[in-house]
Amino acid sequence: MAHGGQPPSGQSLLFLTDEQVRIGIEAMFFAYRGFTADPDRILATKAYGRAHHRAVHFIHRSPGTTVNNLLAILGVTKQSLNRVLRSLIADGLVSSTVGKADKRERHLHLTDAGAALERELSDAQRDRMRSAYRAAGPEAVAGFREVLEAMMDEEMRHHYVAMKDRPE
Repeated sequence: MAHGGQPPSGQSLLFLTDEQVRIGIEAMFFAYRGFTADPDRILATKAYGRAHHRAVHFIHRSPGTTVNNLLAILGVTKQSLNRVLRSLIADGLVSSTVGKADKRERHLHLTDAGAALERELSDAQRDRMRSAYRAAGPEAVAGFREVLEAMMDEEMRHHYVAMKDRPE
């Protein structure tokens, strides 16, 4: 994209070729690989995977979230999430409390150790994002966010919007 957010040589974004879209898809695959590489190395030392990372991230962003809310955000099976939560709870990274209004609900919080792990994982990703944002510039960052938001399913966009303006 040329300066000012305009496509180069008078090209219109409405007429992207399959080749241009393919290049974008491949760039996303490789960027995701880089984005997850640092946390994956940290998680591997603890015998955790990306599902643990996602759970820790969203519990951090929504302290007290319910298991059902986490299921909706992560889009995983209850069995899969329960396996992840059992290990995080057993390892002292997450606490689970019974709901006050509804005893069937379990509310999730990070422990101090869980918050330390979340910080370590997020710091690595923030460093990579910050570096990429600086290299690309504010207009590209805004455009990138627009593209990501446009790719979200409606339900996921609802969760994202509810979360995005929360302070860290």
